[in-house]
Amino acid sequence: MTSWATKKFWKNAEVAATEGGFEVLLDGRKLRTPSKAALVIPTLEIAQKVAREWQSQDTKIDPVTMPVTRMANSAIDKVAHQFDAVADMLASYGETDLLCYRAAFPIELVEKQHAVWTPFLLWAETTFDAPLVLGEGIMHVAQPAASIAKLRAPVFALNTFELVAFHDLVAISGSLVLGLAALRAFKSPEDIWQASRLDENWQESQWGQDDEATELAAKKRQAFFEAFEFYQGLQVAL
Repeated sequence: MTSWATKKFWKNAEVAATEGGFEVLLDGRKLRTPSKAALVIPTLEIAQKVAREWQSQDTKIDPVTMPVTRMANSAIDKVAHQFDAVADMLASYGETDLLCYRAAFPIELVEKQHAVWTPFLLWAETTFDAPLVLGEGIMHVAQPAASIAKLRAPVFALNTFELVAFHDLVAISGSLVLGLAALRAFKSPEDIWQASRLDENWQESQWGQDDEATELAAKKRQAFFEAFEFYQGLQVAL
């Protein structure tokens, strides 16, 4: 997005149907990606969100306020050209999934992890026939190859735009299982976000909040929800 013009040069942003989906027009001019590719968006809802982001800009473009545009650009300029590599990287999170690494003590944290994380693992086992092995501490735990293969399948079944959203859901939460749970609406996005933050929340409850850590967590939460909403917008029927 660094190649975008810095000043607003249009008055109206609108959506138009085109081959393969929808495009955004700025005063009738087709919006393109930073790499000058055609910005063709698969669903009307996402195209409308992109148009609203551009319409809401003031005198200068602020990319920070345009997460939907950023993800659409990433799908076309980046992920489309390296889909298998990105999908493989995300699927590999299953080999060291956050939910499988449990505390040995204190008992209150052990019980909290079991209460919050175990239902997600049981869901993954039931939904994908992919049981995972638990371990204590940070020592690597080898996972069943068959389970990892089963968890890889739904990742590679995503389309390019969906994979962009999934990237943020997994990378921010640190868990392939939580990312898949978000896609399949196993629990609410807030519940999934809080599950990913269980250890950090526990530490804060014991030692108090750190301002910088709290600010960073807020930014990550916003990005997580933006990714979830982006994925949801791709599921809306035309």
